[in-house]
Amino acid sequence: MHVTISNQTQDDLHCTLRGTAQEDHVLLVRAHSKSVSFSRKCSLLNVSRYKWDDPTKEHEASPINPVSVSVRLDVGAAAKWKLVKVPADSEWVVYRHKLSRKHYCLLIFPRRDTSCFLSLIPDTVPLSSLTLPGTHDTMAFYGWPIAQCQSPSTSLERQLNAGIRVLDIRLAIVDSHLISYHGIYPERTLFAEILSTVYTFLTTPETSRETIVMSIKQEDSDTERFSKLVHQEIVASPGGLGMWYLENRLPTLGEVRGKVVMFSRFGTDGHGWDNAAIGIHPSIWPDNDRHGFTWNCQDVLVRTHDWYTIPSFLSIPEKVALSTDILIASCDSSPPTLSISFLSALSLPLAFPPIFARGLGWPQWGIGFEGVNARVGKWLIDQFDERGENAVNAEPRIRGWVLMDFYEDPTGQSIVPLLVECNFRRRKCEGGWA
Repeated sequence: MHVTISNQTQDDLHCTLRGTAQEDHVLLVRAHSKSVSFSRKCSLLNVSRYKWDDPTKEHEASPINPVSVSVRLDVGAAAKWKLVKVPADSEWVVYRHKLSRKHYCLLIFPRRDTSCFLSLIPDTVPLSSLTLPGTHDTMAFYGWPIAQCQSPSTSLERQLNAGIRVLDIRLAIVDSHLISYHGIYPERTLFAEILSTVYTFLTTPETSRETIVMSIKQEDSDTERFSKLVHQEIVASPGGLGMWYLENRLPTLGEVRGKVVMFSRFGTDGHGWDNAAIGIHPSIWPDNDRHGFTWNCQDVLVRTHDWYTIPSFLSIPEKVALSTDILIASCDSSPPTLSISFLSALSLPLAFPPIFARGLGWPQWGIGFEGVNARVGKWLIDQFDERGENAVNAEPRIRGWVLMDFYEDPTGQSIVPLLVECNFRRRKCEGGWA
């Protein structure tokens, strides 16, 4: 069996692969490179950083901070990629990537705290240059199988701590209050409760340097009253309007730390708002456009993919290709570009959001099909794994805001940490990155 170690960290790593016959395969894997070992079976991976007193004397390097990781590499059917369980205090995370029946790659990434990952990024980086995980219909916890888009266990607080930074809030007026809705289905959470949760997150010391993009979409028809109520409830909420960024342009991260960036999918002229400012406001949003659309936010070109009603599960590969192609950015893009990609999909009357996001059956055995989330995760792993040695700043660069259904699924295959990691890759060519 081939076992490839892909070191995605900035440290040189000392790796020991142990097989069932207790034979050890010891590898020194340089930062951002690969090595290959051969073993019939591998049951234990031991990883440690290498300390160099003299870089010219490789044989005198000594391992520090060893961490043992049990890795089960099954020959035959297995998920194409999966997060490997490691000790909670490990400074790394490990992904198992199945390249073929007898060839696996173990990708080692630095562990990042998803609750406060933006605190590690310079103030001068524009929001259009970030990879921000998001949830489609953030508060759609009810109405299975048609209206539900998130698991009830993934509360808004949990989403924020998991690294979700783009919220898709959809509201309707009920008894002079705004409440979360998905289409005609009530999702029960008051807008005031959403605002309170966001305020708590952004004022907690550990997460006060984060920012949140909140898309607010109207799900009823009383346009003027809706805009007025959004304004009133924000003013009455903890933090008030002072916690919101309301300009119609893409700010830098430093301008909006501890703030909510308004992304308005309601209103037309900003009537009733100070200076008619209702945040980033798309000039167009065609419904269910298969190949996406573009619009301008000041000097930034915004590319948007929101094709959600697809013919059948047979169209999942096309859906994934379209929603990931838009995330590949060029270093010399002019004008500056923001990509917004919705991974959500359904196919009426038989295939609904849970099935498209999670998949169905046991695709590793050829029974059923793989969902959008797992396929996008495989695409991300492939992008990281394609790099050769010393190619840390090579193309492609993955940038954009990515909104998902059931973001934690499939179990062991959440793509949020992989999207977060994209923010720390291929930055040399970008302005604002120190």
